[in-house]
Amino acid sequence: MRGSLPIAPRRAVSLSSRDHPVSPDGPRRPEVLLLDVNETLSDLSPLGARFEDVGAPAHLAATWFASVLRDGFALTSVGASAPFAAIAADVLRASFAGLTLERETEAAVQHVMAGFGSLSVHDDVPDGLRALAELPVRLVTLSNGSASVAEGLLDRAGLRDHVEALLSVEEAGTWKPAAGAYAFALDRCALDPMDAMLVAVHPWDVDGAARAGLGTAWINRSGGPYPEHFTKPDLTATSLVDLADQLRAMVVTASR
Repeated sequence: MRGSLPIAPRRAVSLSSRDHPVSPDGPRRPEVLLLDVNETLSDLSPLGARFEDVGAPAHLAATWFASVLRDGFALTSVGASAPFAAIAADVLRASFAGLTLERETEAAVQHVMAGFGSLSVHDDVPDGLRALAELPVRLVTLSNGSASVAEGLLDRAGLRDHVEALLSVEEAGTWKPAAGAYAFALDRCALDPMDAMLVAVHPWDVDGAARAGLGTAWINRSGGPYPEHFTKPDLTATSLVDLADQLRAMVVTASR
């Protein structure tokens, strides 16, 4: 599938959908799955060891990543944007302030950031992506990070050819969950909102996509509850394999 996504001409995309996947008959079968990357496909837990390598506590990795999202969302809320990597490096410098590191600050920042280039996918992703690729549905990634990080991740896993295109909000100029990020992806895929489904582990991403009129699938690997203050997902799956099974059942039902 590599490189097969047509580049649609720029057009105004209306995010209001008259046929949202939620209906009395259940979710609508999507034409395209928009796959989030960070934490949905990639396992970020090894980054904790990168923090330890430079003399910082491993648990700081989770706080750092959450802070990166916070700052990206804050910029988006005022109509601004910055690349994920730039924000991540700046937040790292702030996180390392006051700590006694085993490397110079900039070297420590570079070491942690380089970790994105060696991350692996979650255990369910290889079988899950292959199962999804067997369905009559197109697979596209949509990340708040860079497309190059997504490409490296999928290349290392031997899964790149299962995905048509790698989209980044860096091209959109606004981060998810802002409506403009999903509009950008719909534009590139030449889709109406009703024909796309966002797949993510992050409830805030699911909520944003739902408010933009897309179908949504929440990957709940931890078994925790979904926040009641967010729009509920159309589908909830324990893994990408489980999601493929649910979508396959929808395909069978639709063909009857």
